[in-house]
Amino acid sequence: MFGKKGDSAPQGRIDSLIGAGTRVEGSIRFTGGLRIDGEVVGSVEAAEGASSSTLVLSEHARVEGAVHVAHLVTNGTVVGPVNVSESLEIQSKARIAGDVEYAVIEMHQGAVVEGHMVHRGGKSGELKLAVANKSN
Repeated sequence: MFGKKGDSAPQGRIDSLIGAGTRVEGSIRFTGGLRIDGEVVGSVEAAEGASSSTLVLSEHARVEGAVHVAHLVTNGTVVGPVNVSESLEIQSKARIAGDVEYAVIEMHQGAVVEGHMVHRGGKSGELKLAVANKSN
């Protein structure tokens, strides 16, 4: 609604699911939407050029490794660095132990980030100040 034209929208559907009680050891590379309710020991990243890739972590999810996606919605736990090129939503039960790089962020009350948070501004905005013209 308020985004810039040309921004990639998050994936509206979930194409893959790692269910509760499932443990995956190794790196995961995906396109589209991925929801994790279980545990991943290894990196989770979107395929090259997947600008609308969306990762959803439920409150029971746990990822031990690097996360690199376009869009992330998390209510779970990530132990490792997080790099989100578009939008990041950190919900109230989320825990991130690692540095976070993001472009746009929404963080709910109760969420915890133990690490550095670095804003990745694609294009820097120009600030113009209005000067009052006083003529007597």
